[in-house]
Amino acid sequence: MTSSHTDCHFCLQSLRGRKYALREENAYCVPCYDSLYANPCEECKQPIECNSKDLAYKGRHWHEGCFRCAKCSRSLVEKPFAAKDEVLLCTECYSDEYSSKCFHCQKTIMPGSRKMEFKGSSWHESCFVCQYCRQPLGTKPLITKNNENYCVPCFEKQFAHHCYACKKVITSGGVTYHDQPWHEECFVCAGCKTQLSGQRFISKDEYPYCVDCFGRFYAKKCAACKKPITALGGAKYISFEESQWHGECFNCAKCSVSLVGQEFLTRQNDILCHECGSA
Repeated sequence: MTSSHTDCHFCLQSLRGRKYALREENAYCVPCYDSLYANPCEECKQPIECNSKDLAYKGRHWHEGCFRCAKCSRSLVEKPFAAKDEVLLCTECYSDEYSSKCFHCQKTIMPGSRKMEFKGSSWHESCFVCQYCRQPLGTKPLITKNNENYCVPCFEKQFAHHCYACKKVITSGGVTYHDQPWHEECFVCAGCKTQLSGQRFISKDEYPYCVDCFGRFYAKKCAACKKPITALGGAKYISFEESQWHGECFNCAKCSVSLVGQEFLTRQNDILCHECGSA
């Protein structure tokens, strides 16, 4: 360019009719300006003269023609690129060399796109979805089954056991009764509501009862001691006509000898051994 500046600020040569460059309001002839201020090109190491385009990236400079992919040599001017160990690469070459493959679709995760990582594998954000509802999982809680990922609601809907009593999900432990799952805290006596997990119980009409409640509601009463006969654990009991006895209660009403397996006689509501009954 030409202007009213008369002399080069460095060599003091006249600038009349000559091109010059301005720096901090001082004018320099082109040779002086290039020798003083031109940036060296990262590729060819030659100065980037003031009449050349200077492309800069992270404090480094290139001629326009030198700004190329280090692998395929294609120009990177006005194109996306990536840097690896200070080497510039086009996105295709960078992907071939360094980009992760998506665990789901096995395609390259391109530089600049969002990548999800889970259990040591990488995923496209659009591929990292619930196997059932297909909604993005992002950073939401998830559960993996057979190498497939599920959001918690879908996993519970598809695979979790639901308590027979309260219908809520059983997340751990639980009790199985009549082929149905129960929470331990929901598996209670149908009578007194006492928890039965780990306790002895008796089933009646598909409902569990503790021994006391079953005896109170359903068990026959021993004709001798008047306590319930539950037969729990294989205990023996004797039945005669409309009456029942615990095995240990089936004794002669007079001499108290056991009548289990013996002949006996009845007198009103009592049972007697043969000797006491004949006396």
